[in-house]
Amino acid sequence: MSEEAEEIINLRSQITFLQNRVQELEEENAKFSSRLSSCRCDELQEKKPKEKCENLGEERGEMNSGCKKSGRKKATPKTPGYDTRIMNHHPRRYVALKVMYFGQRFYGFSLEAQMDPTVESEIFKALETTRLLIGDRKEIQYSRCGRTDKGVSAVGQVIALYLRSKLKDIDAHNKHSGETVPEEQDGQPEGEIDYVRVLNGVLPKDIRIVGWCPVPSDFSARFSCLSREYKYFFWNDNLNLLVMETAGKKLIGEHDFRNFCKMDAVKVHNYRRNVMSFEISPCDMRFEGHQLYAIKIKGSAFLWHQVRCMVAVLFMIGQGLESPEVIDALLDTRTLRKPQYLMAPEIPLVLLSYAGQALHVHLENECRLYHLQAAIFQEALLSHLPLSIGAENKDSSSNGVTRKKASHVPLMSRETEPSYEERRAKLETVKLRA
Repeated sequence: MSEEAEEIINLRSQITFLQNRVQELEEENAKFSSRLSSCRCDELQEKKPKEKCENLGEERGEMNSGCKKSGRKKATPKTPGYDTRIMNHHPRRYVALKVMYFGQRFYGFSLEAQMDPTVESEIFKALETTRLLIGDRKEIQYSRCGRTDKGVSAVGQVIALYLRSKLKDIDAHNKHSGETVPEEQDGQPEGEIDYVRVLNGVLPKDIRIVGWCPVPSDFSARFSCLSREYKYFFWNDNLNLLVMETAGKKLIGEHDFRNFCKMDAVKVHNYRRNVMSFEISPCDMRFEGHQLYAIKIKGSAFLWHQVRCMVAVLFMIGQGLESPEVIDALLDTRTLRKPQYLMAPEIPLVLLSYAGQALHVHLENECRLYHLQAAIFQEALLSHLPLSIGAENKDSSSNGVTRKKASHVPLMSRETEPSYEERRAKLETVKLRA
């Protein structure tokens, strides 16, 4: 390889790194801007003299006779819309809700995203509207199975929390804990609130409650989950599916997946995860001679962006840009740090579960609507764009992502990201300076 070619490869690698860094900085800037917009500094400033007087005695370890504490507890933050404390006389029960949502317009599932709308913010708005909440987030023992990222969908997310109940003898009815009450079932516990119908009546159309069941008070939607399953949809445009499946099978088992995720050295210190199964199968959909396929991956838990990183590498293998052995190299974290590469797009990723008959009707109607929209786009395509235009330059393996054609830089030849140890060392240095 000539020196000029090597220089071009290095420049492209640096450009990719800078593009990723710019994207991360834009996300951080958006978060800080959102926090700033909800700042309550003016309110805190009014309370500052009194708090300062109280804190001064605490810091010195002295009894400050001039500033007596009132003995009152800090006010419980109110849930927007109504004060949940006035509902405390109502009976409540601990339930698990199964949630389905289409993530295209949401900034992820979690409220912590600091951006609106999120799926969780919409769910809590619905809970407030229907007056089902009793107490704040801590009192309702809220938990969720996991957090999906911006644009990612789910048809089997699970949350658990205390909700208002009509039943006075909750313990007698909780003997059936764990038996799901789906949307289409009329056999609600006698006199109980139909949580599915009530919530779906106020939720947006792209969020549905699939079913609910009573659960014991020690249940955790996160830690009681035995496994999680994802599907990633893609068009088979000249991809070698046999080689992709052979490579994907190498991911099965317990491995250190730090080279297949976005590393969070602050919160995550163990990067070993267990992938239980992997398969690629065709879907019942075709478009202009192209077959839709899905990668299905099941595991006990997944790291941040793990599935999208694995799929990105599998696409490189399917295009013949990498060999299946690159999976073995990336799993060997003793000798290799994560090379820089772009994740697969988020829209085709779905967290899985299964739906019932009444929900099927809703989904069928939505499907018909999207097919009508697709027919309009198809008509526009046929009317205004000759089929020959762009056919030769089409990136057949983009799967929804338009990229300029460029020579592929092998993963093993790319610049690498900082290792976990380097990230931790940097964090410790920042702490010492502070």
